[in-house]
Amino acid sequence: MRPKALALGCAAVATALVLSGCGSDAASGGKTKLTIGLFGNFGYAELLKEYAAAHPDVEISDRTASYSDHHKNLAAHLATSSGAADIEAVDTGYVNQFKATPDKFVDLNTKGGDQLKDRWLSWKWEASLSKEGKQIGYGTDIGGLAICYRRDLLQNAGLPADRDQVAALWPTWQDFMAAGKKFQEKAPEGVKWFDGGPTVLNAIVGQASVGYYDKTDKIVVGDNKEVKAAWDLVVDGVQSGLSSKLLYSTPVWNTGFKQGQFATVTCPAWQMAKIKDQAGPEAAGKWDVTSVPGGGGNWGGSYLTVPKSGKNVDKAVELAAWLTAPEQQAKVFKSAGLLPSIPKLYEDPSIVDYKNPYFNDAPIGKLFTDAAKKLNPQYQGPKAGDIQTAIGNAMQRVEQGKQNGDESWRQFVGDVQK
Repeated sequence: MRPKALALGCAAVATALVLSGCGSDAASGGKTKLTIGLFGNFGYAELLKEYAAAHPDVEISDRTASYSDHHKNLAAHLATSSGAADIEAVDTGYVNQFKATPDKFVDLNTKGGDQLKDRWLSWKWEASLSKEGKQIGYGTDIGGLAICYRRDLLQNAGLPADRDQVAALWPTWQDFMAAGKKFQEKAPEGVKWFDGGPTVLNAIVGQASVGYYDKTDKIVVGDNKEVKAAWDLVVDGVQSGLSSKLLYSTPVWNTGFKQGQFATVTCPAWQMAKIKDQAGPEAAGKWDVTSVPGGGGNWGGSYLTVPKSGKNVDKAVELAAWLTAPEQQAKVFKSAGLLPSIPKLYEDPSIVDYKNPYFNDAPIGKLFTDAAKKLNPQYQGPKAGDIQTAIGNAMQRVEQGKQNGDESWRQFVGDVQK
């Protein structure tokens, strides 16, 4: 998933466009108006300007909601066949839910998608195919995993800042927590080791061989020893005072970046755009990126779908195909850090050799393309996104002192079973 929370709203993304209203079908000046529904920074602002300039008969606007609200709203719009944008982004944690009702979406295979499928990683293409073989979405990014960290904060606590030396601190998640305990001994006042338990937990769960579901779509989280071990490890970290107790993609989490309240954050590729957006230009060079404990793993990645209820589905399909094409995915990686789902780009020197100046010239091209090559994606069941939200809320109850780890785990498992 990409849990990027922004206020719900409608924003013009091409400066030359004069929009007649959010989500309306009519376009001013006889142009075709397209809307795109997102849940955060997909890196599309400049691309949509570029597309509009090359297609003067089209006007484009985007509307952005929080991760959970976006998917809840989309489900409601599809149920009533009204209110959906012309293009709707869907996170990997929700794609199984939506592909179970493929008749609500344009089958992209009937619009030329069957000729484009070799663009993507095979598992990325297959993940959005319905059981009947209908393709509901074109892949955008994949997650990959790394750790982003504040060089200055680690140095102030007597830990190394060099990314290779930092990675050597935490070959395992147990080592990551042990390093955190050393950090807290000399940490600057008010600074914690990591942002919040749910963020770390999502990364560890993302490395498990089996997550919340088995491949028969049976929910197995309550009996999954790997997930429970991850839970117990993070609870111990929270109780050891390593957490800033902030829930990702909330206003207080955003403020945590601005105020430097934590030294590390689990960093799927798309997280870099959030860090840059929230920490601001004054933090440039203070952040760096290194490998994740345990190696590999995935958190997130999305798809662009075209609901059938749209009035301009052919033009929407054309735009969705263009936004997810190799050329555009390469641009998004360089501008926002979102890792392409197109394997030929993993051999492109302009991608592999790319270094991000904001993150102290970290070699993110090599770091994330290497991770992508090793990635063995975890199966995501129909409500994986909802379960991830629920386990994050459960960890928050522990962080807020409302329940201990065992009590909150039991409630979480009971809630999921219901």
